[in-house]
Amino acid sequence: MSQQALHSGGAPTQRSARNGGASQFLILQLRPEDAAAEEEFAAFLARGGLAAEEVRRVRLDEAPIPALSLDDFAGIIVGGGPGCVSDDPASKNPLEARIEADIMGLMPEILSRDMPFLGCCYGMGILGAALGAPVGKGRYGEPIGGVACEVTDAGASDPLLHDVPKAFRALVGHKEAVEDLPEGAVHLVASGPCPFQMIRAGNNVYATQFHPEARGENFANRIEIYRDRGYFAPEDAGALTKAVLAEDIVAPERILHNFVTRFR
Repeated sequence: MSQQALHSGGAPTQRSARNGGASQFLILQLRPEDAAAEEEFAAFLARGGLAAEEVRRVRLDEAPIPALSLDDFAGIIVGGGPGCVSDDPASKNPLEARIEADIMGLMPEILSRDMPFLGCCYGMGILGAALGAPVGKGRYGEPIGGVACEVTDAGASDPLLHDVPKAFRALVGHKEAVEDLPEGAVHLVASGPCPFQMIRAGNNVYATQFHPEARGENFANRIEIYRDRGYFAPEDAGALTKAVLAEDIVAPERILHNFVTRFR
C-alpha cells in the first residue's frame, strides 16, 4: 500500500467514502458459539442502524469465505472471537487458524482499494498484522470490563468519531493487542491500559480494540459463554457480570452508527 494512501494525519475525505452503488454491508463473524454469534449479530444491526436486508452475514465458523466480489459491498464489518493472531501457528486451534487465514486473505485487497472496513476487537489484531505491526499478549491485554478511553487530536477530526465525547468509556476484554502503531496509520483513540484503542489506515480502513457494538447486557452474555476460555477466572464471572451491567456504555456505538451512515 502506498504512503499516499496510508497518510499520517488529517481527516478522511468524503471523495473516497463510497464504493460505487453497493448498498449491502458484509458482516463476517468468527464466533463458533451460536448464542454468542446471534447476540453479536443482533447488536451490530441494532447499534449500527442496519436492517436485515442491508447485510450479508457470513459465519466463518460454519464455512470458509464464499466466492464474492468486494464491489458488491458498501463496507465490511468484522466481529470478535476467541482466536488470537499472535498464537503460535503450530498450536492454533485448526478452526481458528482457518478463520484467521480467510480474513487475512482479504486484507491486501481491502487495503489496496481503501475499502470501508471496521474490525472490532479481533479486527484490530488482523489490521495490525496486515500492516506489519507487532501484535502480542505481553503488554496491552485487558481484562473484561469497562475502560476509560480518550479521543486523540487526530481522532477529533475523524468522521467516525463525530459526536463521540473526547473522553468516554468502552467495553473491552482481550488477550492480545497491537503493540506499536503501524507505519503510516492514524492513531484515533487511546486508553491508559492499552494505547491503541482505535486506528485508521488510509481513509476508510478502521479497527477498534474495544467493542463498539456492545452494551453491558451483551458483555454479561459473553461472560457466561466464555467463562472457560481463559479471559478470567471462572469464579470471577459473577463479579464481572455485575460490573459490566453497572457500566453506562453509549458512546462507542456511535462509531458503528457513523461507519454505517458514512458508507451506506
